[in-house]
Amino acid sequence: MANLMTTGMTPKMSKNLLKNASLASIAAEQKRSITSKMMGGQYLKAEIVRKKGKNLLSDPLFNKGLGFPRAERDRLGIRGLLPSQILEAEGQEDNIMAEYRQGWATRAAEEPDDEIIKSGVNPDNIRKWKVLQSVQDRNETLFYRLLMDNFTEMAPIIYTPTVGWACSHFSHLYRRSRGMYFCRYDRNEMASMVYNWDSDEVDAVVVTDGSRVLGLGDLGLGGLGISIGKLDLYVAAGGFHPRRVLPVVIDVGTNNQKLRDDPRYLGDREDRLEGDEYYELIDEFMAAIKLRWPRALIQFEDFQSKHAIKLLSRYKKEYLMFNDDIQGTAATVLAGLYGAMKVRGLTPADLKDQKILVAGAGSAGSGVVLTIRNAINRRHGLTEKEASQRFCIVDHNGLISKGRSNLAEMEEQFHDLSSFAVDDPAMEGMSLLDTIKKVKPNILIGLSACAGLFSEEVLKAMNENDSPPIIFPLSNPTSRSECTAEQAQAATGGRAIFASGSPFPDVEINGELVASSQCNNRYIFPGLALGAALGQTGVVTNAMINRAAEALVELIDEQDLARRATFPENVEIREIGAHLAAKVFEQGVQENLKIGNKEMLEAYQHGGLPELKTYIYSKMWFPNYRPLVHLPPGKGE
Repeated sequence: MANLMTTGMTPKMSKNLLKNASLASIAAEQKRSITSKMMGGQYLKAEIVRKKGKNLLSDPLFNKGLGFPRAERDRLGIRGLLPSQILEAEGQEDNIMAEYRQGWATRAAEEPDDEIIKSGVNPDNIRKWKVLQSVQDRNETLFYRLLMDNFTEMAPIIYTPTVGWACSHFSHLYRRSRGMYFCRYDRNEMASMVYNWDSDEVDAVVVTDGSRVLGLGDLGLGGLGISIGKLDLYVAAGGFHPRRVLPVVIDVGTNNQKLRDDPRYLGDREDRLEGDEYYELIDEFMAAIKLRWPRALIQFEDFQSKHAIKLLSRYKKEYLMFNDDIQGTAATVLAGLYGAMKVRGLTPADLKDQKILVAGAGSAGSGVVLTIRNAINRRHGLTEKEASQRFCIVDHNGLISKGRSNLAEMEEQFHDLSSFAVDDPAMEGMSLLDTIKKVKPNILIGLSACAGLFSEEVLKAMNENDSPPIIFPLSNPTSRSECTAEQAQAATGGRAIFASGSPFPDVEINGELVASSQCNNRYIFPGLALGAALGQTGVVTNAMINRAAEALVELIDEQDLARRATFPENVEIREIGAHLAAKVFEQGVQENLKIGNKEMLEAYQHGGLPELKTYIYSKMWFPNYRPLVHLPPGKGE
């Protein structure tokens, strides 16, 4: 009061002065905040934000979804956290209103010609998928607890086959940023973009270019859905921490005309990159990941055949990586065949005495055949030539012989195909049925994506051998499966030992249920990845993949065998992951690989497999609510 009196100012005058000063300050700030963007004939004023990156995208007041201009994406640290396309508020509003007026499950029911729906996915499964996605968006701990406690029921919802529908509708479903996006316009920027991801520790990356998603072909940007689904299983089955996994899509364009014509498609509509441009982009991505997270395992997923094998060959000796379509699928098939041997009362070594007919000569077929040959050759004593002669391979042009005119060209997609081609050129182009009658295989494997290829006549021909036929129609989704379980059992008089890529119900025969096993790589890749990533083995070798297959069969029990199950049905999913991880790591040690995790190595050397498994379990993340303590920024960092 004394100060006010000496200056001659009353309290009211002081209050007005402060008010006027404040208004002047606000006016000046508003003037400074005017931008060059116009709406309705007036310049818009900028909002001041104190957040960047994922924190900004998680703020419901300032998040624009896909409405951020490219310049803002750079300065706000969100480049790579969103699809490259921009969708203004009007487009986002249209998407929301479409769902507001009609839910996705209802819309799916009205699309009977949709391939995923035709494959047997119930529209109600889409409702369940949406429910689980909403839980994951707001509470990941609860999401993974639900998934672990209900794994058998929920795995087909968040992974195959329902995830195929999510991938094909990705642009219409997009609501929230998840994972990272790279495209051709990010050349020379990826090394900085990876720092927009807010986690300094990433243990596993699943990357796709969306060119061959499941059996659905080119889904472009929508391939990210499969990367997300894979990593959900890494967490649930392998115990990876959800904050330390990263789903990625490299959007190199699309050749899918349906996507190009879709005004809501969020990906690059240009032709897919090819040749050196393509490989240089992937090279830059791999280098950027290794720069930011040098210990991360990288899984390649759903790359088209012509690139998948080349990329695997390009990186497998320098990066901790594997291709799940080639190696994971192959290991799962090998495990299923070992399981089939066990069902027949034989040992894994007896696989070397079987005659195997494979329908399909793409990258998946290549990986399967090469992995089985490798096992027969290195684990079970045949020479490579002898092992190669245990196979016959049929594609859309019939049986492949050394007389095939484009055999050398086909080896771009199927490594060493000529070694598996039959010697007799007179057999070239022989039909699947005639091949069966001629060579009398014990095992029939379908990787053709050709629905119904295993006809009743084909299956009956397989049944003419003394031993029960082993029938593995492995193509996905269900609509592309070579046959169903019921068809296989009906044609073989209930004798078939059956496993498929897509799920089929068990079949009742003489009052008893016979297992329709699912040869799904979800059995293999979480444990394989866990053993390699946690152990820091440096590379993933063929022997490690074979060991994962052998380890899986060890878990089949008598109850499984009685039902003719070729995969373990009575083992908790984390137990499978830990068992495979231990065996994969052990194989790496036996191969004298340079092991980065010395603590894990000491556990194995001190107490063998039991202590190794204890160590692995101790490093698994479990979805439990834990006490939280606030630490101000800058402290403890």
